[in-house]
Formats: sequence, structure tokens, C-alpha cells
Amino acid sequence: MADAKVIPFDDDRSRARRRPGRAEEPSGSGTGGPAAVRALPGAREVPEEARTEASGAEAPEAPEAPEDGGAGAGPGRAAWERRLAGGLAFLRRRVTGEYEVDEFGYDAELTDQVLMSMLRPLYEKYFRVEVKGVENIPEKGGALIVANHSGTLPLDGLMMQVAVHDHHPAGRHLRLLAADLVFVLPVVNELARKAGHTLACAEDAERLLRAGEVVGVMPEGFKGIGKPFSERYKLQRFGRGGFVSTALRAGVPIVPCSIVGAEEIYPMIGNAKTLARLLGLPYVPVTPTFPWLGPLGMLPLPTKWTIQFGEPIPTDSYPPEAAEDPMLMFNLTDQVREQIQHTLYKLLVQRRSVFF
Repeated sequence: MADAKVIPFDDDRSRARRRPGRAEEPSGSGTGGPAAVRALPGAREVPEEARTEASGAEAPEAPEAPEDGGAGAGPGRAAWERRLAGGLAFLRRRVTGEYEVDEFGYDAELTDQVLMSMLRPLYEKYFRVEVKGVENIPEKGGALIVANHSGTLPLDGLMMQVAVHDHHPAGRHLRLLAADLVFVLPVVNELARKAGHTLACAEDAERLLRAGEVVGVMPEGFKGIGKPFSERYKLQRFGRGGFVSTALRAGVPIVPCSIVGAEEIYPMIGNAKTLARLLGLPYVPVTPTFPWLGPLGMLPLPTKWTIQFGEPIPTDSYPPEAAEDPMLMFNLTDQVREQIQHTLYKLLVQRRSVFF
């Protein structure tokens, strides 16, 4: 309004502290006396405590923090409110079914906000994973990551998935090819599908690669993950080269990946084969802590991990019929295997300790 009077922020508070019968002091003096004294020519500076005591004015009160979360609210509170709002919105979409999954059952939102958050403490704090060469994964288009497999339980695949998700410059997602056993276990089956895993078959892998996805495969399978501790870091047979044939058909590069640290989380010193046959499992491991310590023996050892992605091996220069050439598949399979094995040896030489 044109005739509105501007009132100083602390004017009402200053009047409230003045005693009845006290003479009004010049405006703009703040607490009254001090400004007036300093304005007089030749006036001597009086300490603040003495001025306050002499004037009878109370000590100024600290400004109160606004209750509406305005400008005075700290950044921590604002961040907490944003996380709370995001969490409530996420729960609402889960309850109402307003979320999407692809044809393989992959739930990107659940993976990003829940599953990765659950795996990240294990990745960052427990195994303290160091990632190298993640920039070798293409920023766009399909790619096939081929890695060694070890550790009795397939934690290496999950840690590799977190490494790509959290460290790739383009924020890519890794779609792992898993064994049949994963998809017959209750709970595990559903979580694997939600996390983007799919059955390790050539048809599904090729569809994902042609759609521009990053696909991960561990050709050693149960032979690698269930090998005895005495054979650690010695690659097992890579099958018949089916992953090479899939990459050739899709025309995508093959990225070798070497993982050090997973071999020691469950040192497998024996295999209860009879029990494994009864349970329909590929093996039942015997380790220094399991089954002797019961459920506590299933806790993995906190080893220090390194995951290194090697130089990609291009396949788009080969003709379409190259996927049917057994000699070419053998040579490429051997090239990938040798590159992974060589990198494993190099990382082991550089490692100071299993746990540091």
C-alpha cells in the first residue's frame, strides 16, 4: 500500500522491554542508550556490560528459529523432509500398483531405491570393493561382461552389479544371467527377477543385448563357485563358448572382468556330496566355520575385494555367419579366459593382504 509505514523488525520487541515511565530514546538506536552515547562528540566508549547495567535494559534475546521450516531451517532437515516425501510416494506407488516392470520382471525403481540400498553397505563397508576400468563398459548400447565366479555363494555377481550401477559414468544397469537353481528357490526367485536377473539361456541373453542392455555372465557356473579353496583363482572351463556365440549374433563387445576377494569369503575345505544329492544341490560346502558354528558360520569373512573391467573385445566386425564357426568361438573364448586369468594374477601380486 502507498501509505504503509515500514516498522523495524525489532521495534515491537524493543518497546516491550522498556519500563513504564522511561523516556523514549531516539529511533534507530537499537537498544537506546549505546547509539545515543556514541553519537555525541567526544563521548567516551563505555563497555557493553556497563551500558546494559546502567540503562536497566535486559540482555538481547536470541532470535527464535522459525517453526515452518523456512529460511532458518537447516539443510539436514530439508533433506530429511525430501527423503520422507520420496519414501511415502514410493510406498503409495507400491500399494496402488503404479510402477512398471519389463518383460523379464525387472523393476528398475525397486532395484534403485531398495535392493541397491540393501547391498551397498555390504559393498562399501564390509568388502570395501575397489573398482577399476569401469569406463571400459560402453556408455550406450549392448555389452556382454564375462567374469570369473567364486565364493561358494554368488555374492560376486551382486557386488559386480552394484559396481556397475554406482560407478559407471552413464549410470548403467547390469542384467545378470543366473542358473536354473536361482529361479526355483522361494523368495530368491522373485528378488532375482525384480533385480533384473534372467535365466542363463542364449535366447534371453540375445534379446537383452539387442535391446541395448549390459548383460553379465559367469561361464564357470557351479564349477567355479563350488571349487575347493586349494584351487582358488584358477579358472575352470568356460563351457562350449555359448556366450561368445551370443555376443557375435548381437554384434556387441565382450568386456572381461576379474574379481579378487570373493574366493576367501567362504574357504571351501570340503563338500558333503551325499547331503547335496539328497537336497538336490550342486554341493553342500564345508568351511572352517560351517556347519560347526551353525548359522553364525554362514557369515562371510570380511575380505578386501577388487573388481577390474578389462579392455572390450569387439565383435561387430565379424560377419553374421561367424557365430556358427566353432574355431572362431574357441579362439575368442580362450582369449577372454586368458585375459581374465592374467588380470587375476596381476591383481593378486598387487594385493597387500586378503583383508586389507
